[in-house]
Amino acid sequence: MKIIKLLFLLPLVCFFSIVFSQTSIHQFKTKTLTGEDFDMAGLKGKKVLIVNTASKCGLTPQYKELQKLYSENKDKNFIIIGFPANNFLKQEPGTNKEIKEFCEKNYGVTFPMMSKISVKGDDIDPIYEWLTQKEKNGVMDIAVTWNFQKFMINEKGELVDYLSPKESPLSDKIINWINSGK
Repeated sequence: MKIIKLLFLLPLVCFFSIVFSQTSIHQFKTKTLTGEDFDMAGLKGKKVLIVNTASKCGLTPQYKELQKLYSENKDKNFIIIGFPANNFLKQEPGTNKEIKEFCEKNYGVTFPMMSKISVKGDDIDPIYEWLTQKEKNGVMDIAVTWNFQKFMINEKGELVDYLSPKESPLSDKIINWINSGK
């Protein structure tokens, strides 16, 4: 009888441990544009907007809005994390050093920018696997459709929502979320 109970409970325990162990962005580590380690666990207690960026895209001027959003809200336990990616029409061809210089010179970017990654396909970065796959984030499947797609992460590191690439970083949806208790 004990073996039957164990055989019944074991799959449930495994299922729940997998689901609940993968529901936080805080489990990941990555690298900044300058090659420094960046531990997402350091973001605990902050709302995080994750954005895949590109320097040669029609949406590249969103860097200005992202910087404004960050400057006006960084004291509210809010942070933006940029992930340059070259997945859409090769609109981010630069090296990490070139991307850093471009962002600082043209848009005065001061929010953290990570090393260039892939946000889709066979070489998708683990952070973007988590962001886009319900089986990993526990919330929803989301396809990255273009540069400047925005993912909203709460203080616990949980995915709460996303915005399409064309939606402004200064949209009411993001501003209200930053200012809400949720």
